Amino acid sequence: MQPSAVPELAHTHTRPIHWLATATALAGVVALSSVLQPGPATAAQPDAPGTRSAPAHAAPPDPAAVTFPLECGPVRAVVEQKASADLDGDGRPETVAVVHCDSPMGTPPDGVYVLTRDAGSGKARVVATLLDPADGTTVDDFAVRGGAVTATLLGYSSADVPRCCPDEKSDVKWRWQDGAFVRSTPAGARSV
Repeated sequence: MQPSAVPELAHTHTRPIHWLATATALAGVVALSSVLQPGPATAAQPDAPGTRSAPAHAAPPDPAAVTFPLECGPVRAVVEQKASADLDGDGRPETVAVVHCDSPMGTPPDGVYVLTRDAGSGKARVVATLLDPADGTTVDDFAVRGGAVTATLLGYSSADVPRCCPDEKSDVKWRWQDGAFVRSTPAGARSV
C-alpha cells in the first residue's frame, strides 16, 4: 500500500508577513504586561506581644532636615551616625543621631539626639537629647536594637588629659520608660 499523497497546504509555509504578525503580537503582549502590573507584595507578620506595627508609609525622620541644638560657630554640625526604630511603641519610627561640630582639628564632643515627626505637619524635630555635647564625651559602638539605644562613651578623667586621647570608657543604654528616655550604665566607668 502506498501512502496517500497529501496536498501541500498554503498556510504551512512561513512568509515574512507571518513573522511580522508574530512579532507584532508579542510586542503587544509585552507592552500590555508592562502596563498591567500587580500591586506591591506585602507579607503580614504577627505583632510581638506588647508592640505595634508602624504604618507602611511611616518613614523615619531624616536628620538632614533638622537643626540640632548644637553651637558650632563657623563650622557646621555633622551627623556621624544614625539609626531608626520605633523606640516608644507608638507605631512610628524615631531616628537617633550622633552629631558633632565639623572641627578641622581635635576630637569634638558628640551629642546624641532623638528625632520624631510631628503628627500634624510630618516635619522632623528633636524630641530628646540623650547625650549633651557639653559633657565632653565622644560616642563609639553606637547601635539601636530591641527598643534600646546603646553606645560606648569615651571621656576624660581631668582637664589635663589631651583631647586626642580619652582615658575613660563606659557603656550606656537608653530605653523609653514611663514617658522619658532612661539612661542606665554598668557600675563604674572603665579606664581605657
